[in-house]
Amino acid sequence: MRVGFYQYEPQFGQVARNLAAVAAALEQAEADLIVLPELFASGYQFVSQDEVMQLAEPVPDGPTTRRLVEIAKRRRMVIVAGLPERAGAACYNSAVVVGPSGFIGCYRKTHLFFEETLFFTPGDTGFQVWDIGPAKIGVMICFDWYYPEAARTLALKGAEIICHPSNLVLPNCPDSMPVRCLENRVFAITCNRTGGEARGGKDQLTFIGNSEIVAPRGAILHRAPRDQEELSIVEIDPADARNKALTPYNELLRDRRESLYR
Repeated sequence: MRVGFYQYEPQFGQVARNLAAVAAALEQAEADLIVLPELFASGYQFVSQDEVMQLAEPVPDGPTTRRLVEIAKRRRMVIVAGLPERAGAACYNSAVVVGPSGFIGCYRKTHLFFEETLFFTPGDTGFQVWDIGPAKIGVMICFDWYYPEAARTLALKGAEIICHPSNLVLPNCPDSMPVRCLENRVFAITCNRTGGEARGGKDQLTFIGNSEIVAPRGAILHRAPRDQEELSIVEIDPADARNKALTPYNELLRDRRESLYR
């Protein structure tokens, strides 16, 4: 199975331009699964609730999701991508999953970070797993990685690949995801963005790049640079994430002692 990410620098508010950049990049991609950054087409640093409402879109009927479906059908791939979702009066920091057959699902970010708490409603979907054929995938978004329960819940639900759209500014995630993979025996694809934003007189946010693909035993299969656009695709065997045996006597998930974890 060929999986990968597209790390790049979105331009705030330039949704059509950002979508065109992604479409052009993915024309070069021969992959089964591609992950894009968090809020990949809208940009990240909002300055008002009105701005969020203007850029947020319904799912699955908004223009960004529809365009992603078109790309997924043309390129015969599954795409996981972050976007601001509008549902009634609420806005969510969400990620959609689309594929050759169309819209597959949507995840709403559980753990909001920094000023996201001012503009978005905490997600209510819970952690979900979708069977895309070659593998079962789960989704978490950026700061969700900070909570071990997120990756563990996806692993318990059968995820073999964790798709992780991100806009990382803290330095810790790239070195921590190998631990998340090791402790759950799953693959993970973290897709971050590059560049920075300083809007409305706010302090500069500098995104750290370093998108990566990590294997179930914690090996980093590929890590992107901090500050360069990169489309990266690697070959994996999802079966490697189905074997949870640690020794002839230990099985990772079976041996959990849930009654003592409270």
